[in-house]
Amino acid sequence: MVGKEREEDMLEKEKLETYLSLCMKSEADYAEIFEESTKSESISMLNGETESVSLNTSSGVGIRLYKGLQTVYAYSNENTEEALLPLIDDLREAIGKADKDTAVVLTRVEYENKNPVRVPFDSVSLDEKISLLKRGNDAAKAYDERIVKVQANLINNRQDVQISTSEGRLISDQRNRTRIAVSAFAKEGENFQRGSDSPGAGTGLEFYEETTPEDVGREAARVALVNLRAKDCPSGKMPVIIDNGFGGVIFHEACGHSLEATSVSKNQSVFSGKMGEKIASDVVSAVDDGTIPNAWGSENIDDEGNFQQKRELIRNGVLTSYMIDKLGGRRMGMASTGSSRRQSYKYEPTSRMSNTYICAGETPFEDLFKGIKKGLYAKKMGGGSVNPQTGEFNFAVLEGYLIENGEITTPVRGASLIGNGRDILMDIDAVSDNLKRGQGMCGSVSGSIPTDVGQPAIRIREITVGGTAHE
Repeated sequence: MVGKEREEDMLEKEKLETYLSLCMKSEADYAEIFEESTKSESISMLNGETESVSLNTSSGVGIRLYKGLQTVYAYSNENTEEALLPLIDDLREAIGKADKDTAVVLTRVEYENKNPVRVPFDSVSLDEKISLLKRGNDAAKAYDERIVKVQANLINNRQDVQISTSEGRLISDQRNRTRIAVSAFAKEGENFQRGSDSPGAGTGLEFYEETTPEDVGREAARVALVNLRAKDCPSGKMPVIIDNGFGGVIFHEACGHSLEATSVSKNQSVFSGKMGEKIASDVVSAVDDGTIPNAWGSENIDDEGNFQQKRELIRNGVLTSYMIDKLGGRRMGMASTGSSRRQSYKYEPTSRMSNTYICAGETPFEDLFKGIKKGLYAKKMGGGSVNPQTGEFNFAVLEGYLIENGEITTPVRGASLIGNGRDILMDIDAVSDNLKRGQGMCGSVSGSIPTDVGQPAIRIREITVGGTAHE
């Protein structure tokens, strides 16, 4: 059960009631206090030797007042009266002081934890965690004699939050996350190539019982060796198949951000005002689900204290929902969808994705390739950039292959996918049944947050491929 006990670093209920009541002695119609205590650990290794170990703790308080569509926000890394009372006074001054006599009474909300942890990272010795990295390093190095360099990193994080509001809600959450990353470098003559893998989850170190460091190391080495024998990718418009898992980064970046109230509520999104309209092909359905147990982007509650939800964004090509925070909801005249997130107390929250993916379809994976005379199979996607106002994007392909006469043939490198989010949604003409998710960090106005991206393999009828091959 979450919510029974107050964390040691968090303010007591009576103190919060006093602060919130004081906040409401203003022209504000709503007040919120966000408390956070975070412990994070990072271990890095190069060629089997530990390079660095860091353990950091941070805590602080963020306070926000609403007046219609106006908000004011301030934070402190101290939760003492000496720090918070002047902060509250400044916020009241900014939004307008008033003599309202509002007594806030808080009720603690309890609920069942959907993201339990069996092996907290700080219950395991440093030597054991270094051993996890060493296993990944050794597996990558042993994969092939052409692997000449291996980098490995392990990050662990625990964030405790407590949120109280002038509506009387007091609720807490604990978010645990772990992630391992291995990069392998292969060399043959003057040819030097890289491969990587970096799975993670919203759980403790029990994650590595099934997702073993050896598997991660071998996958990184495999990709490096594929790129070692890859040829330069040709360019031009062609059919493209994007594989499952982290391939979903294209939907996340090119479409997901444009479905967040952060941009939609300001009419700065290509999908503003499109609710109920067809924005994708019939085979496309998509979801943002913050309730998947122990997923990388899951949380019990969002950063405004609302329960996370499973949000259906697109159903059979029709836009069915946006991702909405409280302020965005006020602008749009719509309720929050529990989508408010932030990196830490230093950021005012806004609408953000959690675990976002295209839903599984019915086409067998092998059938996606049928009928393609010349195309690209993007097996692993990398990072990219997108303009949410126009939907235009550019993404790198980390592992790619030519498709020739319906067959996967030559590996290629230097490929990129260039297009527009509106167009790509309409041009998806087949969706496979092999749904998988991958992990990443998403940056926006409220900081960098962990998010899952995902999809089954999808086929895009035609998209511009940027390549490095000389015609």
